[in-house]
Amino acid sequence: MKVASVIVDVPSRQTDRPFDYAIPERWQGVIQPGMRVTVPFGARRLQGFVVEVKDHSDIKQLKPIEHVLDVVPVLNEELLDLGRYLTETTLCFAISAYQAMLPAAMRAKYEKTLRLTDERNREALPDDLKPLFVHQMEVAWKDIEAASLWRAAQKAVQQGVLEAVYEVKEKAGKKTVKHARLAVPDKQANDALAALPSRQKDVLSFLLEKGEAVPVAELQAALGVSSAPLKALVDKGLVVLNDVEVYRDPYEHRTFQPSEPPALTPAQEAALAKIAASVRAGEHRTFLLYGVTGSGKTEVYMQAIDEVLRQGKEAIVLVPEISLTPQMVERFKGRFGPKVAVLHSGLSIGEKYDEWRKIHRKEVQLVVGARSAVFAPFENLGMIIIDEEHETSYKQEEMPRYHARDVAIYRARRHSCPVVLGSATPSLETFARAAKGVYELLELPERVSRQGLPSVHVVDMREELRSGNRSMFSRRLLDGLRARLERGEQAVLFLNRRGYSTFVMCRGCGYVIRCPHCDISLTYHRAGERMKCHYCGHEEPLAPRCPSCGSEHIRFFGTGTQKVEEELTRLLPKARVIRMDVDTTGRKGAHEELLSRFAAKEADILLGTQMIAKGLDFPNVTLVGVLAADTMLHLPDFRAAEKTFQLLTQVSGRAGRHELPGEVVIQTYTPDHYSIELAARHDYRAFYRREMMLRKAHGYPPYYYLTLITVAHQEAPAAAKTAEKIAAYMRKQLSNEAVVLGPVASPIARLHDRYRYQCMIKYKREPNVTAALKAVIDRYQADAAHGGAAITVDTNPYMMM
Repeated sequence: MKVASVIVDVPSRQTDRPFDYAIPERWQGVIQPGMRVTVPFGARRLQGFVVEVKDHSDIKQLKPIEHVLDVVPVLNEELLDLGRYLTETTLCFAISAYQAMLPAAMRAKYEKTLRLTDERNREALPDDLKPLFVHQMEVAWKDIEAASLWRAAQKAVQQGVLEAVYEVKEKAGKKTVKHARLAVPDKQANDALAALPSRQKDVLSFLLEKGEAVPVAELQAALGVSSAPLKALVDKGLVVLNDVEVYRDPYEHRTFQPSEPPALTPAQEAALAKIAASVRAGEHRTFLLYGVTGSGKTEVYMQAIDEVLRQGKEAIVLVPEISLTPQMVERFKGRFGPKVAVLHSGLSIGEKYDEWRKIHRKEVQLVVGARSAVFAPFENLGMIIIDEEHETSYKQEEMPRYHARDVAIYRARRHSCPVVLGSATPSLETFARAAKGVYELLELPERVSRQGLPSVHVVDMREELRSGNRSMFSRRLLDGLRARLERGEQAVLFLNRRGYSTFVMCRGCGYVIRCPHCDISLTYHRAGERMKCHYCGHEEPLAPRCPSCGSEHIRFFGTGTQKVEEELTRLLPKARVIRMDVDTTGRKGAHEELLSRFAAKEADILLGTQMIAKGLDFPNVTLVGVLAADTMLHLPDFRAAEKTFQLLTQVSGRAGRHELPGEVVIQTYTPDHYSIELAARHDYRAFYRREMMLRKAHGYPPYYYLTLITVAHQEAPAAAKTAEKIAAYMRKQLSNEAVVLGPVASPIARLHDRYRYQCMIKYKREPNVTAALKAVIDRYQADAAHGGAAITVDTNPYMMM
């Protein structure tokens, strides 16, 4: 008897192990590791992943597997192993790890069908299957099961005659187009022509001439006919209509100009030579491509990918979600055409599913995508590239809490291929590894264009205030904007706050309007006169009077993008402004539309939040203004200075990237902070040395590992008490060299109506830390299910709030 070990879809510590099930006789030799199955679990029917097929089990009476959901494995052996790695390193459940690797559409309810890959493949079908496909292109999997034809179907799929299609019921169905084809042999159709009315004759002649299925819309447009003659031919049994699946193509209405590789600079040549040599040798190395903004890192990636494709291998390019701009997609599509699949959050569930299937079916050799694209099911990887590797969005903040860089290096080691980490401002952890020789450092010290880096002016806003300027724009920035308008050049203004004002306060009693569910003030949005919580999404209308004292004197404090836009229109009435933030880009395609308008010079000023800081390249932009450089500097986060330096450098990099010289104006209330001073000088190495000294002195990464344990409960005392117990337990389990800080209330002490306490563990070498953390999760996970405290453990925290 064959036995399958299955990870079932119950994300809990008690069920986080494989359960054995008997493989029924009809599926012997069919079920393989990596397939999804339906199994009985207690009184329920659950989906699960087969992780092993073996000959015996220690359990005497095994329940049988009830349904097989896949014809071929959706997770290959390497991805199954990667799931085990994630459970060990991030302390997640195995089911969470495996589900994270698949598109959301495959996690919903679905029906499976088997479809002919081509009309002409009917004859190549095994004899048992032919009767099922006589009048149709696809057959429901349940019909295959009912006829006990799994083995024949599996063979046909492996030969490429049939393919498995998952019709997702709730989340995304297949996209189909109605096609018409002859239902009878050509001779019979020709014989029938004479007796037909003229319109029907035209349709039948058209199909005879084409000799294959034709989209109904195309047929009707070509002949100028309605659906009536077609329906009549169907009724006579001469024509049959089929729904033919087509890929949803988010770029179907776009044409991409093919591009040729430009000549490289000597520095680019040297970097490419090292990477290409590693690709050809099939050896695993991790490179840090450290190059200033505009130094041509993307071109090095592209020519390295060329080498990978020449070797017959595949490549993954990760870019931060925020940088997955239409510009970036255009560059890769223009160079590599249909070989590219694109995965990002702007796609619908169905579009993501279709892109994933292109990868799984080996129809593409290159994936460009955000964080989760690191799980692309390639089997012959030749390289993984992580652009802007310092970006915190590469860290997932819910289970499994993985970092894409760690996953990429783990996969590349298995495939014996290089990883390229690119950045103008590498994370301290990455640069420290390059300095120690763990990674190989490749440098691009100069911009590709003859222009140097832009000149940067730091404006002390305290001095502006003292000299009577109460505006949000310094005189230098306003003069710069006026000069650009006169010269017909463009400017980018950056502010990392959306909304109109950051909080609303009553001037009568000092009351600040706060979120009823979170310990945070509400932000005022001018559109619709709404107050919004940017953490839980709570909204309420702006009250005309203070809810506390009834005063009408309500004042808006802080500056958001909406307020800046209003002020710009007042000060520069002739300026055409495009605002880009979460509010203006919420609609599908809005992001692309706004950037296209700016590229076409339909606006003079692009005003935005973090989404305009990276990856944009406009030749006419010669001025970049940072309105408030200190927004992140004073957050309770040990990476605050690093994030500020990175963001200022990235934003500055948008100016003067081509022939025209660039200028940057940074407005700040702390002009003497080293992160702002050194960003203005474009001096990454000086920043690295200064920040490393501080990290060493205070015991933070890369000198120490960190783990953050957060406890959340509806009652504050219960959260505090549980956090104290956990901190005491961890102190007992770890050596004296480890430091357990806390517990303390989290910086945002209440979110979604739950009070939050946290303790932080700093350590260097603690062999017992993983076992101790697992014990904590085991102990409290059951409590959480019964209304107790919810525990989250992050072994590499990026969000300290």
